[in-house]
Amino acid sequence: MALPDMRNSFFSTILDSVEREATLRGYGMLVANLHLGHQPISRLQEYLLSNRADGLLLLDGSVDALRLRSLSNMPNAIPLVVACEEIPASGFHTVVTDNMRAAERATRHLIELGHRDIGHLLGPEANIIARERLAGFKAMLDQYGLAFRPEWVLKGNFDMESGFAAASRFLAQPQRPTAIFAANDESAIGFLSGLRQHGVRCPDDVSVIGFDDLAVAPHFAPPLTTMRQPREALGRIAASALMDLLDGSSTDISPLRIVLNSELIVRSSTAPPAP
Repeated sequence: MALPDMRNSFFSTILDSVEREATLRGYGMLVANLHLGHQPISRLQEYLLSNRADGLLLLDGSVDALRLRSLSNMPNAIPLVVACEEIPASGFHTVVTDNMRAAERATRHLIELGHRDIGHLLGPEANIIARERLAGFKAMLDQYGLAFRPEWVLKGNFDMESGFAAASRFLAQPQRPTAIFAANDESAIGFLSGLRQHGVRCPDDVSVIGFDDLAVAPHFAPPLTTMRQPREALGRIAASALMDLLDGSSTDISPLRIVLNSELIVRSSTAPPAP
């Protein structure tokens, strides 16, 4: 199993789910942290060519598709399943969640509360998940005839530090949005921490909604409204698909593509805008 960055707590539930499914079917799990080093393909080749791994479950959509395809064309073809972050037009078996649709539902939640001035805290610009969530945010604003204001789109990086830094940029705005849709929970929590240091209250002064439903989300102050990704199901289904390939029990000739639905979880960080 290859992860883009093991430090991100988002992956813990997926890791646990994959390990459980593998154990049930008599397999063990190796983990490659692609954050370490600048040549992820080389690290994966080392695992696979050394016969340490029989198959690959990849959770990093930034890996070059052409070079990745070379792994499955080696003398002993390596079964491969991509999960969480899709690699478009790659032809690999894929299990993902409905990032764009879920972002639309998150934005609609804010609109239905009465917000008309809504900003977005981005994920990494090159990340496909971040791009899909931005696209869903834009699509819902357009559907309701609301303005997309670039100055209300705050740079982020899926971590608390970038969310904390975004709070300063938000506070510097001459006119601020009344609500923020953050691309993930970690950046939303960092953003809320930055606001609190300056006496800005949530949801009294600004509503905030995140994405993922991390374990900390219901215990933060205020408890975070978020889109819950079915991470346990994602890990289990992706692991099962890979082991079906390893066992030869998969009958799918064409690439498998499964899209799981996220769920809106409403907590105290969102409310109607102040009069």
